[in-house]
Amino acid sequence: MLWLALLASGGVCAKDTGSGLPGLKLDPARTAVVGLSSGAYMAGQVQMAYPELFPNAALVAGGPYGCADGKLDVALGNCMKGTPAPDVAALVAHAAKRSAAGEIGALKDLAHAHVYLLHGKDDALVAPAVAEAGAQFYRQLRDATPALKGMQVHDDGARAFAHNLPVAARGDDCDKSVAPYLGHCGFDAAGEIFAQMFGKPARSADKAQGELRTFDQDALRPGGADAFLADTGYVYLPPACLAGKPCGLVVAFHGCKQNAAAVGKTFVADAGFNRWADVYDVAVLYPQTRASFAPLNPQACWDWWGYSGADYDSRHGVQLRWVVNAVRALGLPAGH
Repeated sequence: MLWLALLASGGVCAKDTGSGLPGLKLDPARTAVVGLSSGAYMAGQVQMAYPELFPNAALVAGGPYGCADGKLDVALGNCMKGTPAPDVAALVAHAAKRSAAGEIGALKDLAHAHVYLLHGKDDALVAPAVAEAGAQFYRQLRDATPALKGMQVHDDGARAFAHNLPVAARGDDCDKSVAPYLGHCGFDAAGEIFAQMFGKPARSADKAQGELRTFDQDALRPGGADAFLADTGYVYLPPACLAGKPCGLVVAFHGCKQNAAAVGKTFVADAGFNRWADVYDVAVLYPQTRASFAPLNPQACWDWWGYSGADYDSRHGVQLRWVVNAVRALGLPAGH
């Protein structure tokens, strides 16, 4: 009945994409991608491939764009253990070359980007040196590109937590890297991410008051191609978005073994993003991967080394094109 009432009152409009995603009044000036671990690498890929859609990014426990170079052994070594550390200068030069060739987006679209890099100094899975290389990538890209002098890069790497996303509550798992990878550290990472992306909040965040809905991810396959995602994804709609008001958009990428098939709704409901989405009037899209053995991805990671194809981190990558289909279905204007 609420759905019918909203339609009648000019609220969320029905948009027949076949996916079940609602058409929203999205503000293209308020968009961001965020992610943890493999989700952080994915967020960086989406930002670099489509900066005209997502100039803002928050990466938690991730490294620099292009790090793996399509090689699993490099992903597991340089890009996680930092042995040897990623060659940041080479990665920056390669990104500039790919942008010039049209393989990724125009770097000028990052002119006013906000980039927040959060990583724990006790992370034993993705070495702090790798995350620092991620921050160096953005700094060097900014310094090497005159159009990017306005890019804001915030490196937050002095906090004591392991390989997880810190949440506001306290507990005994902050120094552990265990499912569901939400560390009870007394630090509200989601709140800090929203502040870094969209400015200081107008009020504190209470219990989420909006709706967490499911949608059909298969209906958004680009050209029918398998994007190696689960059948079902999630989207959180704050009250303002449900009422048809202009809203921002965050796409939140879970980490490996943090998909709904592995941890249920813990990440999509308890990471803290939904509470802050209400404060900022921002919808949150939670795409979901699936585990597989062909291609080899048993931990349901996002593709940041090439299991979905050689063009995985470019504008032609199937998972990246799926993301574009999803945000278009939600109402992100075609001119952006």
